[in-house]
Amino acid sequence: MQGAKLVNRAENPLGWLHARGKITGRQFEAGEKLRGDFLKAGDGPRISMSWDAAPPERGKRAAPDGLLPGERVSAAKRRSDGALNAAGPGLSDMLRRTVCHGEGMETAEKALGWPARSGRVVLGLALDRVADFYRL
Repeated sequence: MQGAKLVNRAENPLGWLHARGKITGRQFEAGEKLRGDFLKAGDGPRISMSWDAAPPERGKRAAPDGLLPGERVSAAKRRSDGALNAAGPGLSDMLRRTVCHGEGMETAEKALGWPARSGRVVLGLALDRVADFYRL
């Protein structure tokens, strides 16, 4: 099996790049924050039941930010939109595909019509801008 590649399909592209030293810790953290906000905003695909209609907790068990579930979703949407806008046009396309939707780098490059191996450079620039947005 010479030339075979072992791939962990459960690992997201951002984690793969970070584990191999292709992006910095700051870039990885920025991407994880963006992905978290993107998913909290409900922009990602739903794979289970939505529990958004549950009544808000009060007292000691309440959310530390004091926001209602709908307000948390709106705040996450504003942050993810702001981070993608901070990356700028073109760069945000790669972020959306690889970080938010978990597409592989090669797939994203082909879909965007970019040359092979150009996506990592673009993603690095985009993640630096997102890190600045999140003040990391």
